[in-house]
Amino acid sequence: MAQSSPVITGIGCISCVGDGYNDTSASLFQQPVLPAPSIYTGSTLNFPVFELTGFKSENDQPGGRTLALLRHTLKQALRQADLSPHELASLRVGVCIGTTIACQLNNIPFYAELRASGTAPAKPLINFINGSPAEWIRREYSLNGPALAVSNACSSGTDAIGMASLWIRSGLCDIAIAGGADELNKVPMAGFHALGVCSKSPCRPFDRSRNGLNLGEGSGVVIIESAESARRRGISPLFSVAGYGTAADGFHITKPRPDGSGLAQAINCAMQTAGIQSSDIAFVNAHGTGTGGNDSLEASVLIRIFGTNVKYMSTKRMTGHTLGAAGALEFIFTGIMLSEGKTGHSHGFENLPDDIAVAPLTSPIPINGKFALSTSLAFGGCNSALIVERLG
Repeated sequence: MAQSSPVITGIGCISCVGDGYNDTSASLFQQPVLPAPSIYTGSTLNFPVFELTGFKSENDQPGGRTLALLRHTLKQALRQADLSPHELASLRVGVCIGTTIACQLNNIPFYAELRASGTAPAKPLINFINGSPAEWIRREYSLNGPALAVSNACSSGTDAIGMASLWIRSGLCDIAIAGGADELNKVPMAGFHALGVCSKSPCRPFDRSRNGLNLGEGSGVVIIESAESARRRGISPLFSVAGYGTAADGFHITKPRPDGSGLAQAINCAMQTAGIQSSDIAFVNAHGTGTGGNDSLEASVLIRIFGTNVKYMSTKRMTGHTLGAAGALEFIFTGIMLSEGKTGHSHGFENLPDDIAVAPLTSPIPINGKFALSTSLAFGGCNSALIVERLG
């Protein structure tokens, strides 16, 4: 790890894997729950999702559940990092949060009234403007560092952590709060359904019979600081953000570039930042959605970079696709696996398809390496990668 590499000192997470760091760490290596039709969204679409049925939110406005999930995991992360509101206010603390739902005005009654009468109440617009998750955290904790909401579709959480790690490397902040959060919402549910990418059964990433994804919801938040800052505060880091890379395809609004050059560039950039080679990567926690185009392209790029002995997997069968939260949650999962010295595996995988040359992990394996990779691919041609380093 380079001397300036940012470290993780606090984690908050909630998904269908578990609630909190300890619960998630224990459940990550167990059998996943089954997705089911949504209860809370009001959607009439009959396909299964990974919904947090035990999580209650008092705010029923569009994006309100996202902020509730974010608030819940932020408190977990601050508690683990031993950071009080008073201490936060005295430091240069930046906030970088990825989301899709909280950056959209998904208020169907507002649009219906506007279309019917030509006018609509301004309150939904005011709530939307005030609903930036990064700005909400900055206001809530009286922070004086930069605040950025990242909305790069499904790579948002990865990019938020990557950007925040660059702030720490550059000395812009003493501490950064970073991550991603998204709720299930019937507007994006309808959008993904219209694209024909929602499976009517539990998703099967990289499998021959894969036929689409399952949507999900959740939040993942990490506290990032320099190793020197953690030492001054007497906090033992959990793991390090060793590298970050991102690259745009510039090809199509929903399809990845067929040659995978954008994803390859993002991965190589992350390894260059970390100062490592492909042989140093112990395993890859892949984006792996269960859709035809994503999985075959991603697998081909991983094999091209890491060879036919590549160890890779996807956790989407455990969480569903949590959109802006996905990259943050999967970064956390990758760090937990690396710290535990063993991988998870691709639940739902049974048969290797003709368009994928190497199968993902079908059972956990022990790992001795120090580095692991987490990747995210998103609409708009966004490709991002984070490298996690085990400490000690």
